[in-house]
Amino acid sequence: MGNNVLYIEDNPDNMMLVKRALESRGYLLLEAGNGLTGVATAEQQDVDLILLDINLPDIDGYEVARRIRASEKTSLAYVPIIAITANALKGDAEKALSAGCDVYMSKPINIRELWARVEAFVPAPNPR
Repeated sequence: MGNNVLYIEDNPDNMMLVKRALESRGYLLLEAGNGLTGVATAEQQDVDLILLDINLPDIDGYEVARRIRASEKTSLAYVPIIAITANALKGDAEKALSAGCDVYMSKPINIRELWARVEAFVPAPNPR
């Protein structure tokens, strides 16, 4: 198993925070700034885990998750997807899970929780 994490996120500050947090643990972060780019990146690269913002500028994260799960690249049916979103309304977590996400995390991002969630699916190459 590798350590490639795809983060689909349109906010550059969130992207930089997660990039620094995960690279400090030895993960390689692949970046996508919108949903369509994220789906294409997942289909073109070897991805071990996907972090997915729900509020994206083109297609929402729910649609991204559905497209990834339905991809012709069959391995994507099993790649863990962690939804990371500011949506905290009742039913949002269930909506993310029913779209194909494995875990739902709320923003603002708690780095310790992020590390724990990521490492539960993909062991850290350089654990601290």
